[in-house]
Amino acid sequence: MSNISDLIEQYLKRLLEQAGQGQIEIQRNELAIQFSCVPSQINYVLSTRFSTEHGYIVESRRGGGGFVRIVKLELDDRSVLINYMNRLIGEDITQQGAVGIISRLLEEDLITRRESEIMKAAVYRDVLRTALPDRDKLRASILKAMLIAILK
Repeated sequence: MSNISDLIEQYLKRLLEQAGQGQIEIQRNELAIQFSCVPSQINYVLSTRFSTEHGYIVESRRGGGGFVRIVKLELDDRSVLINYMNRLIGEDITQQGAVGIISRLLEEDLITRRESEIMKAAVYRDVLRTALPDRDKLRASILKAMLIAILK
């Protein structure tokens, strides 16, 4: 059985697909009422599953007419994609950030499930037995090299 965060994520992704424009606007409080949860649960889903690493931009406006806009970033052109990923990864990246990027590439069918699993295995902290911040720098270098090799 899925937990509430999974259900909210699936619902929002379905809305994005149905919108066909690559973006939606939602009312955080209305969504919380719909799923019988607190608004902070919606915030959690937005921040952990709709981050830039996962290929989304989330804009929020609070107040009476407040809304949350979720924009799905399109990943079409390979060279643009590689440049975008290099900027996104930067000089260092956390394990969570790296896994988010890999998951997005899989979701967009830019890599196979097998490539995804290999990439995840290579960036896990148990494998990169180095102290922080060097571990995050090493992870970024490895992830960039894998992306270039796979996407070129």
